[in-house]
Amino acid sequence: MLLIKIGGGKELNLKGIAADLATVNEKFIIVHGANALRDELAKKLGFEKKVVTSLSGYDSVLSDENTIDLMMMAYAGVRNKRIVELLQQNGVNAVGLSGVDGKVLQGKRNSGIKVREGGKTLLLRDFSGKPKSINKQLLDLLLENGYTPVLSVPLIDENNFAINSENDDIVALLQSEFKAEKIISLIEAPGFLLDKNDPSSLVSKMSKSELEAMEQKVEGRMKRKILALRKLFCEGIPSGEGGDTTVILSDGRTEHPINDALNGKGTTIQ
Repeated sequence: MLLIKIGGGKELNLKGIAADLATVNEKFIIVHGANALRDELAKKLGFEKKVVTSLSGYDSVLSDENTIDLMMMAYAGVRNKRIVELLQQNGVNAVGLSGVDGKVLQGKRNSGIKVREGGKTLLLRDFSGKPKSINKQLLDLLLENGYTPVLSVPLIDENNFAINSENDDIVALLQSEFKAEKIISLIEAPGFLLDKNDPSSLVSKMSKSELEAMEQKVEGRMKRKILALRKLFCEGIPSGEGGDTTVILSDGRTEHPINDALNGKGTTIQ
């Protein structure tokens, strides 16, 4: 079993990813992003997103109703169906679902994000939250009948509202249920870079015990990604069957992104 996380960057080679996945001889689930496409749509529609930084130093997009609409268009709409289309063209019988569909991904809405603005601490409430459960029966039904699930936000919350969430947290939740032996995360970088502007600073191998120290060395979305990886490897997350789970952070822009990751390119974390 594999879990594949496709980032939301503009430069990812979706055609190459789909072609590689067609050669994989085991079941897999895809979770994908679409942040670049979301931003393009926002610009076309004249909508400005609001990025806030929590008191703990993590950046996130404030998710109001307009943001959720954009996510439905970009993530659950265009990007999801284009990935499904490419997989179908390569002989993979994929089914695209947002978390709302069949309540396949359920979450709990956040009580609010504490931020510092104008010298004051504010609690901002929006439509975002943490994934808490999956409809494993639905996913098993698809997998057992030869379908490949392609999942995206939004999730559905405890009151049946669509909410935003972090894909890394979704992957961690899926791992707790499916116990994948390998998790491949495709990004717009060669792997984990100590200096985001220097490809030669690639860390090719990392132990899960090093993640906390690495988190202190990076900023922005990579800081959140490392936090999510720490959660993935915590004691409450079961490891893959037959041994520890391997997480591969690899370049999604190459000619053969999946094959490269499986052949050891990028950053391997165990």
